[in-house]
Amino acid sequence: MSTDPLIQEIRNHIRDVNDFPKEGIVFKDITPIFQNPKLCKAIVQRMAEECRSLNIDVIMGVESRGFFFGLPLSWELGVPFVPVRKKGKLPYKTVNYDYDLEYGSASIEIHNDAIETGQRVLIHDDLLATGGTAAAAAELVKMCGAQAVGFSFLVALDFLNGTERLKPYSENFSILARY
Repeated sequence: MSTDPLIQEIRNHIRDVNDFPKEGIVFKDITPIFQNPKLCKAIVQRMAEECRSLNIDVIMGVESRGFFFGLPLSWELGVPFVPVRKKGKLPYKTVNYDYDLEYGSASIEIHNDAIETGQRVLIHDDLLATGGTAAAAAELVKMCGAQAVGFSFLVALDFLNGTERLKPYSENFSILARY
């Protein structure tokens, strides 16, 4: 258990929801954090502090909860924000990547002009579980000729070993609350 006051405050605001989205799962609900603007600001500042040395050109936020802190993080670091959406949700020409999940398959995409060759990309999402979606986002980065230089998460479920799945892309992780 962390003694860091910010981490403690984050953990105090995360609500466990039993049997969501299906029986046997304890969902980590981050929405109570949004009721505390000071905490939200502190989270963004800490994430920026932890990622600043990576010399990021772009932040990719994974739909949809990766938008909550990904966009303000991009403002704090002064870099563009790229939304990663489910297939069919973006209005312009896209690059997409299909991948398998524990319970089926999915497809995510970005606009084809959102990331330039050679850019250094930070991939952000609210929660790291198995790492499947973040790995798919990293594949999109590679398809654009760019480099995933790090991953940022508000919460990680360490017992699911998601960081191991992501290490082939980058060993740089910013994770605030771990379970």
